[in-house]
Amino acid sequence: MGEVELSCRAYVKMYLHSCLFPRCSINGLLLSSSSAGGAVCVTDCVPLLHSHLPLAPITQLALTQVWSLVGLVSVCSPTPCALKIADKIAEQFESAVLLMLDGSKMSPDDRVPPIVMYERRDSKWVLKDKHTIMLRQWEETQAIASQMLESGDHALLVDFDGHLDDITKDWTNQTLNTKIAELSSPANGNI
Repeated sequence: MGEVELSCRAYVKMYLHSCLFPRCSINGLLLSSSSAGGAVCVTDCVPLLHSHLPLAPITQLALTQVWSLVGLVSVCSPTPCALKIADKIAEQFESAVLLMLDGSKMSPDDRVPPIVMYERRDSKWVLKDKHTIMLRQWEETQAIASQMLESGDHALLVDFDGHLDDITKDWTNQTLNTKIAELSSPANGNI
């Protein structure tokens, strides 16, 4: 498996999801519009769960609602629930990845993304070389994530779990996606 490129939108949503539920084991689905030359380009993250329960029916329902799955994101260490979801994704996508946000390294001063990456080899998830994940314009992405957290925009994020509690909430996070796009646009000095 080659490199993994993570978009600003995907990282910001992962970060905000973990900040919204700091004491929970969160999970989200990683999406890609395409993979070019062996590289996996993660373009978005769909926040999935924040509950402590391995909710198989909810997860199965969520997996039928999204397309172009390339992996799973979780916080802390891989839970049995996260590993099962990642295994299901790997059945459909050979180059699937499991990304873990390292909560102990999620500070505005960190010079590198707080991400640990796993790949599936021989039916097991093994640690992957940290140099194979790319996040273009890390400083700008980090600034956008911090700005959105400080302004309270993380409250706009709705995971699939929250949507099932109140179906009027938009789990596709279109309002949040628009805000991230505005902040990361060239008009605001970003690319």
